[in-house]
Amino acid sequence: MHHAEYAESLIKTEQMTTAAATSTASTSPTSSFLTPGRVAKEGALTSLYVRRDTSIPVVLSQTVSSSQDQGYAEGVVTNTRFGSFPHSTIIDSPWGSQIRASQVDTGSRGRLGPDQQAKRRKLNEANGVSKEHGDDGVRDAVAASSGFVHVLPPTPESWTYSLPHRTQVVYTPDYSYILLRIRARPGTQLIESGSGSGSFTHAAARAVFNGYPGTTSGTHGHVFTYEYHEARHAKLKTELESHGLSSIVTPTHRDVYQDGFILPDGTSPRASSVFLDLPAPWKAFQHLQRTPSDGSISALEPTQTVYLCTFLPCIEQVQKSAAQLRRYGWQEISVVEIAHKRIDVRRDYTGYRFDGMRGVNAVAADVDEALDKLREVEQRTRDFQTGPLAEDAPAKKVKDVRISNKQQDASKSFFRQGSIIHQPEPELKTHTSYLVFAVLPREWTEEDEARERENWGKFVKVDVDVPKSQRQLKKEAKGKKKNREREQAAQAVGNMVVALGNLLPLLVLAVLTPSIERQGLGECQAHNEERVTKDTGLPAVAAPLFSLA
Repeated sequence: MHHAEYAESLIKTEQMTTAAATSTASTSPTSSFLTPGRVAKEGALTSLYVRRDTSIPVVLSQTVSSSQDQGYAEGVVTNTRFGSFPHSTIIDSPWGSQIRASQVDTGSRGRLGPDQQAKRRKLNEANGVSKEHGDDGVRDAVAASSGFVHVLPPTPESWTYSLPHRTQVVYTPDYSYILLRIRARPGTQLIESGSGSGSFTHAAARAVFNGYPGTTSGTHGHVFTYEYHEARHAKLKTELESHGLSSIVTPTHRDVYQDGFILPDGTSPRASSVFLDLPAPWKAFQHLQRTPSDGSISALEPTQTVYLCTFLPCIEQVQKSAAQLRRYGWQEISVVEIAHKRIDVRRDYTGYRFDGMRGVNAVAADVDEALDKLREVEQRTRDFQTGPLAEDAPAKKVKDVRISNKQQDASKSFFRQGSIIHQPEPELKTHTSYLVFAVLPREWTEEDEARERENWGKFVKVDVDVPKSQRQLKKEAKGKKKNREREQAAQAVGNMVVALGNLLPLLVLAVLTPSIERQGLGECQAHNEERVTKDTGLPAVAAPLFSLA
């Protein structure tokens, strides 16, 4: 598909999604992603399969609701490289039907002013098209000579390949493994942070779906998705409403780093599966605890084990996340990298003997075939130069030659010829990233143990004094040895402290003794000088000499 056609289809999908969101949500609670039914209905999202890995998502409608759809006498039309397809030819078609392209005048489109509208009205009247034949004079489509698509119900896989990208998306190889590891199953309450373009959101909604709320009893699976970017949140909310997933998915505009995962009405999601597609998920781990430090309610299911996954592109982010997960009590931390590669197996037709077939590589298969072809060409040249004149040679009708070639081709089994080859796909639809998984076990108290022992004691004899296995005995002996080593190390440290306490007074005395002695000697010398001055009558300057003598 050309880029211009793809961009036009995405713009039309967003506009039609916005127009059909309210009507779809109010008229039908079902979703074509989950319960598509047997036919393509008006107002439902449909996937037009163009070729492998290329599909166009469209919301079927017979009412022109935007300027992009104006200018067609057939109503709303989707244009592809294989032709134009009015929605009137797709609505009420069984899923899997092949829809032929229609003859549509794509050159007279655009915004129609009053003069152009009058001319169009006169043209419709001249062609016998009036209001009685349909809304706004919509006429029946005329099939074209070539071009077709297949109409398929939407799936998370087809939506991932064709959705309007607002951010980088989580592709099928990644989110399929993620949903497996975080135990997302029908009835699960799942938290997603970092909604982005909604690729993982649609896949998670299908994984947890076990019925529409209000139509069946019991606990229904639900996805609580959080997005801090207001514009992306608004677009995702509109898409979910138009896709009929508003009863399965609750989008919330929230900065989970600061505000956590509690819903705006103050209730808890009670989630048992968590997926974080954030640049710094470790900042949100404080809100994923059994008992938050601020005393608020927990966003996790208190009676079940919680499984978590973070989607990280850098190994430094993995290190920080793993450290914080251990801090908050998460266990079984592991890191996985998905290296998905699809291998295409097909039959290759290379060689001159397949010349004329579709999809043939018309070159020599090997050196021998190239030499044979060269000899054949040279022989034809010689025959032409040395052969009889054109007027003497018998003329061979072209029709006879074609019939002969067709008979020869019919006798060949081309599907068994050629070579079977395999090669990896040229473009990998994935991201190079790391998946960090962790498990938070449920809290288990003595009361829980006593209650379960009482419940299971009716069916299983619980022997408290059961003999221990060799493995348990070795484990206990190893634990006791470690405890003894810790006690001995602590005792050695205590003895060292006591010894240092006993030596401390002696060290202080040894340090202070010289200063005490110097102070006593000075006092004695001063006393002698005073006595000499008093006995001899000499001045105080000469007294030190006599005192030393």
